[in-house]
Amino acid sequence: MMKNWLLIGILAILLSACSTVPRRDIDASISAKSQEDRVQFLVLHYTAIDQPTSLRVLSQQGVSSHYLVGNESPVKVWQLVDENRMSYHAGLSDWKGYSRLNASSIGIEIVNLGFKDTPEGRVYFPFPQEQIDRVIALVREIAARHQIRPEYILGHSDIAPQRKSDPGPLFPWKQLADAGLIPWPDAAEVAQRTPLYEAQLPDVSWFQQKLARHGYAVPQTGVLDEATKNVLIAFQTKYRPAKFDGIPDAETAAMLDVLVTNTNKVH
Repeated sequence: MMKNWLLIGILAILLSACSTVPRRDIDASISAKSQEDRVQFLVLHYTAIDQPTSLRVLSQQGVSSHYLVGNESPVKVWQLVDENRMSYHAGLSDWKGYSRLNASSIGIEIVNLGFKDTPEGRVYFPFPQEQIDRVIALVREIAARHQIRPEYILGHSDIAPQRKSDPGPLFPWKQLADAGLIPWPDAAEVAQRTPLYEAQLPDVSWFQQKLARHGYAVPQTGVLDEATKNVLIAFQTKYRPAKFDGIPDAETAAMLDVLVTNTNKVH
């Protein structure tokens, strides 16, 4: 009986070894020139719940992310999903004509309670600088590893503006821009163009076209409908968090024009 168990064990080891041996009938010596990393996007979120609950939800329920960045000092980072596998963080999503971005993105969840509504209005929770420093370092590492384009490093509100608002107006996107990770409207150019748009504000169609060229999925109706306002809120929350009411104005026009123009110059 012992000999039989020994033989079974040896056979199992041999079969396991065979499964890892490359197929001899497939020639992998030639690599196609036209190819790129499957990971194209990097999406940042806040969890809107505390750290223990975030870890439990993202590891044990139907949503997940590749990374979770904690908010307790010292800041800890968990990798919950291998970068070569898909996590469920983006949901229904669009950017620059790409959709369903779970399959082509890496998701980073950041522990932050989001906001609370008070009699005085909505109050957002700040991000500790130590946490932001860790996020920036992680974004830099991932972007370099997969050669992710700066305009493809996004917030959840960018890719799903009709249903998501995270990582919110207190997330310091400007710090990522200063680190060279994302595009940012040049302040001098914005200041130069703003008076022009104060004198003559473009119509809604202009805003919709520019927002679409920047990357957002936005209606092209010429009407300031709720969907268009939501996209404007997403844009303003990211680039001008001091005022994000979804109303077209001269400063928003100038920022949008500068961003679209400069991004097109790069590409």
